[in-house]
Amino acid sequence: MGYSFILGGARSGKSRYAEERASLLAEQTSWPVVYLATGTVTDSEMQIRIAAHQHNRPAHWTTIEEPVDVAQWLDQRQAPAVVLLDCLSLLLNNWMYAGLTDEAIAHRSDALGRALEAFRYGLVVVSNEVGQGIVPEYALARRYRDALGRLNQQVARTAEHVIWMVAGRPVDVRKLGPEW
Repeated sequence: MGYSFILGGARSGKSRYAEERASLLAEQTSWPVVYLATGTVTDSEMQIRIAAHQHNRPAHWTTIEEPVDVAQWLDQRQAPAVVLLDCLSLLLNNWMYAGLTDEAIAHRSDALGRALEAFRYGLVVVSNEVGQGIVPEYALARRYRDALGRLNQQVARTAEHVIWMVAGRPVDVRKLGPEW
C-alpha cells in the first residue's frame, strides 16, 4: 500500500486534510488510526498548538508521541493501522535541536525514507513547505530550510499521492506534469 504525502505552508490546511484522508482510509480498511506526533512542548504557544490538534482529533484515535525515532517506530509496527505522521518539519527540528550533524540527519532521512516505503499499512505523512519564502538571514535557518527541502523531495519521490495544500485546497502535484 502506498502512502500519501501532504505538504504546504503554515495554516494551509494540511493537518485538517491529512486527518480527513486518514479517516477515509480507516473507513475503507476498518483499521484504527494512530496519530504519530513529532511535536514537543517547548513553550506556551507550542503547548496551545498541540492542545488544539489533540482537541480536533477523534477521541477513538490513538496518539503516539515519537519526536525522534519515527523510522524505528514504523519498522516495528506489526498491527494493521492507518498512521498519520504529523509532521516531518517538527521531526527535523527535533533532530537539529538534538545537535545532529548534516551527515547524521541525512542518515536518519534515508532510514525514514526506507521505513515509509516499506510500511505495509495505511500511511499519511505531513510536512511544511518552507522553500518558497525569502532566504533566511541566519545560517541555522538556511540549514533547516535546505534539509527540509531535501527531506520533502525524498519523501515525495516515493509517495503514491503528493498533495500540496494552498489556502485550504488540495492540489494533486502528480497531476501537474510529467515525472522527469
